[in-house]
Parts: sequence; structure tokens; C-alpha cells
Amino acid sequence: MTREFLKMHGLGNDFVVIDARNTPYRPAEAEVRAIADRKTGVGCDQFIVLEAATQEGSGGFMRIHNADGSEVSACGNASRCIGWLLLEETGAERVTFETGAGLLEAYRAEEGRITVDMGPARLDWEQIPLAGPADTLRLDIEQDGYRDPVAVNMGNPHAVFFVEDADAVPLDRVGPPLEHHPAFPERTNVEFAQVLSPTAIRMRVWERGSGVTRACGTGACATLVAAARRGLTGRKADILLDGGTLTIDWLDDGRVLMTGPVALSFTGRLASELVPV
Repeated sequence: MTREFLKMHGLGNDFVVIDARNTPYRPAEAEVRAIADRKTGVGCDQFIVLEAATQEGSGGFMRIHNADGSEVSACGNASRCIGWLLLEETGAERVTFETGAGLLEAYRAEEGRITVDMGPARLDWEQIPLAGPADTLRLDIEQDGYRDPVAVNMGNPHAVFFVEDADAVPLDRVGPPLEHHPAFPERTNVEFAQVLSPTAIRMRVWERGSGVTRACGTGACATLVAAARRGLTGRKADILLDGGTLTIDWLDDGRVLMTGPVALSFTGRLASELVPV
């Protein structure tokens, strides 16, 4: 027997999800890369393992691996997917689950969407983290004419650049050097945001460890926080991504709510060549 999996996505940001709450599974980086490969594996931006809960009242621990095999603490679109799975499983109004970034709460929103309370935005340079003291509202960073990003941590680090035309940004060229910029000792996700109105932002993303993706939930959260801090928008806006739209609400107490759709694409079993039995 091989392991069952779900293929899910949030706005085209796609995941292979394995429920390991009853049968523990800790994949090696090479296994993750093999499963994430879009030609010889299943294919995904992130590989998600739902482990047994470690805290009372939690539905489980969501462990997140990027396509390159690296482990990270947060993924907004995957959080909606796991939240939906637990809501469907339990029939509860709200569910709580664990991540490397802390406890998250999910609940149903209108039109079949899922809202996840992503917790507080972290804005101090030590929390990003940055390599040294800096003004996180305007970092002294420039790449190919793109400059002065806002740094935000939403359980993972983000650098948000404001641009006149997000669709014109050559993500494949500028994303890699910015992800690995020495200012970010843990690397960073990179967003390019075009403010359309006080309540709408067009955003594209280069994700740390995955490259160009159609959507990034934590990136959408970071983008709204960055725009509000700069006075470019209010504290709630729609973020228009390549894969669709997320609604982000930065509450007065610092917590960030993310609302968007979830989709189950298919189910299957991993071949033994991809995962040890």
C-alpha cells in the first residue's frame, strides 16, 4: 500500500496534501522534490503533511514543505485548504490547527469561501527577520530599478515592492536575486503590488522556494499591510492575483483575516517510487 493524497489548490496555488495524523510521515527533502516535480511526480507548489495535534483543541499540525524541499512555517492558501478539510470532517463552525507560525483559526465565509485568521502582522526588523536594524517601511534594497520595499512577516518573510504595472514585472529575472538578498538571512518571498484603488491591489509574487506562483495567501496579507502602512489603501482590500482574488482585512488589533476559495482537484495514491512504503 502507498500513501493516499489529496490534490488541492487555492486560486491556482496548488498542494499535495497527506493526512498523517494516524500514520506519521516525515518526508525527506528529496522525496518532497520528487512528489512536487510536475513532469515525473504529482506536481505542486507546496507539499503539506497534516500531522497529529500537539495541543488540546487543535485539529492537527500543518507541516509545510516548498517544492524545493525546504520546510517553512506559513502558507495562507494551504491554510484555507486545511481549514476546509477540518471543517468538512468535523461539521464545526470554526476549527483551530497548528503551524510553525502558531495556531490558526478557520471558519466558513459567504459564497463557499473560507476565512483564516492568520494572526498578527510582524513589523520589527528582528521579526522579519532582517540581517540588521532597518526601517521595515522602506528598506534600502534595489534590483533592476525596483526599490524601497516594505518588509512584513506573516509567519514567513515578505518584501513588498510597489510598482506602476505589476504585470510588466519580469518575475523570473528579479525574483531569485531578491529572494536570496543578504538582507534576508532566511530568504524572502517577493511581491510586486500595483495599487488600483483604496480597496483594490493587483499583486504578483515570487515565492521563496517555489518561484512564480499564481497566488500567495501570506503574500496577499503582507501586501495589504504594506499598502496600509504606506497610506496607499485602507485596512481592508481585495488583492487581485494571477489565480483570482483574496479579501484581506487588517484588524485594529493587528490580526490579519484572509478570505478566499478552496478547491479539491483530485485524490490518489503515491507510487512507491515517490514515497517509501
